[in-house]
Order: sequence, then structure tokens, then C-alpha cells
Amino acid sequence: MKRVWLEAEDAIAFHAEQIAQFGGQPGIRDRGLLESALGRPRHRAAYETPTLFELAAAYAFGIARNHPFLDGNKRTALVCAFTFLELNGWEVRAPEADAVIAFLALADGSMSEKGMAAWLKRHSRRPV
Repeated sequence: MKRVWLEAEDAIAFHAEQIAQFGGQPGIRDRGLLESALGRPRHRAAYETPTLFELAAAYAFGIARNHPFLDGNKRTALVCAFTFLELNGWEVRAPEADAVIAFLALADGSMSEKGMAAWLKRHSRRPV
């Protein structure tokens, strides 16, 4: 199955949308950290056989933990993970409060990348 990947321009656009909608300081803190975060899933796919949920979690983990943006990293991590799954044939169905709790846990280290993959799988389904 050919995967649809996210590019830096996608993440930057998602970040700008989140800042415009919810507030915060716009801008990239470190472009290298952004590129590293976005390269993480592709690297895993090149050397392993991860599931789509593991790849989405790699996007989320990379952005939430690398902090490439001045603000809104957790929000951008969520949008990137959800969008990656949507582009690849899945939709995430989770109450907003549950998603917030999960992504806060990922960012503060109380949820692992593997835990995020399991959370995404548990809350995803194929669209009808």
C-alpha cells in the first residue's frame, strides 16, 4: 500500500490554522527539529514494518516532543497524526477531551509513542 506522507508545508499550515483558531505565538522555533519530527515516520517505514497507527504516533511524538514551533506543538501534533491517518484511509473518532488528555500525556512523557499508537488504533475506524 502506498502511503501518503505529510510534508513540512503541511505541518506549518496546520500550525498556522491552530494558532489562528485557538491563539498562541505563531512561528517556527527550529526548522531542523520540524524536519526531524516529520522524517521520523518515514525512517521507521524504511527500516521496520510499522502499522499506520505507529507511523501516525511517530508524527505526534516527534512534533510534541521536539517542540519545533514557538507555541501550539501539541495541537499541531494532534492534527498531523489525525490527518495522516485520514489521508491513508482511517478516521479518528475520539471525544475531544480524551484526545486532549492523550496528547498532553504524550507531550509530558507519561504516554509513550507505543501507547499513542495503541490509543490511535483504539479510536480509529475506516470511514463508511
